[in-house]
Amino acid sequence: MHAITIPKPGGPDALVWAEVPDPVPGEGEVLVEVVASAVNRADILQRQGFYDPPLGSLPYPGLECAGRIAAIGPGVSGWAVGDEVCALLAGGGYAEKTVVPSGQLLPVPPGTSLVEAAALPEVACTVWSNVFMVAHLRPGEVLLVHGGSSGVGTMAIQLAKAVGARVVVTAGSAEKLERCAELGADVLINYREQDFVAELHKATDDAGADVILDIMGAKYLERNVKALAVNGRLAIIGLQGGAKGELNLGALLGKRAAVTATSLRGRPVSEKAAIVAAVREHVWPLIGTGQVRPVIDRTLPMNEAPAAHRVLEESGHVGKVLLTL
Repeated sequence: MHAITIPKPGGPDALVWAEVPDPVPGEGEVLVEVVASAVNRADILQRQGFYDPPLGSLPYPGLECAGRIAAIGPGVSGWAVGDEVCALLAGGGYAEKTVVPSGQLLPVPPGTSLVEAAALPEVACTVWSNVFMVAHLRPGEVLLVHGGSSGVGTMAIQLAKAVGARVVVTAGSAEKLERCAELGADVLINYREQDFVAELHKATDDAGADVILDIMGAKYLERNVKALAVNGRLAIIGLQGGAKGELNLGALLGKRAAVTATSLRGRPVSEKAAIVAAVREHVWPLIGTGQVRPVIDRTLPMNEAPAAHRVLEESGHVGKVLLTL
């Protein structure tokens, strides 16, 4: 088969479409013929040499895919050859075929095409596990989403609105904020022109955000704590603004607040399976009714992965960038 390889870390042109050995499903795994994958920030870090795939996973980038089951390994039940699926991966989505533990498979939601389904697993699992399973967002609460126009952000807006929360977003342009508003965001903050802490407090009568979903890390840590409501929960899922910051524990104590930081890729298979099961139970019905939908910026052929990475790095996109076969 062919896959996107990384012979040497570097810029987008380090991604090379090359012939590689076919993967073989092991115990509890299935082989998927890939129809589409999606580009994530983790893929860029891997290409740059900063984020190696977990031990034992395929070395190619790609943390999600959609396609058809081509073969089933020992110990797998509930799936059949030919089933159309999408999947959460530890790696290997930028390829003609990939293997995935059966617990990380999801059926394609009703009303969603096979290609569109490739935009769902990573963002749905990231948002549901952090905003709902860890931070326990409840109806009537306020969610602040940094990077509201990203793939994760567009999913977070929709899921929070679906459960009856109020959504505040930050983004870097009027156009991106307009797209967030179309998805249901209630309060729009241009982080290039406005102080998100001040704007958030103004919009909430100084109460702050009950839950913050943050992709920036260190750069926003102090301001995020200021933005939290009493009993607020800060969920950090990215480090685009650095990994080391100073945390004012006194401010955190005064608000009886919590800070969590999680990643998805390196979790044990059993934990990923539990998250995928929760997503299938809670998120998939919302997609099936059209209340939540994949937001796709553009699709490109798989062998044009370098161009797709440039799109993500330029940050002009809204939603997901897909790679198709």
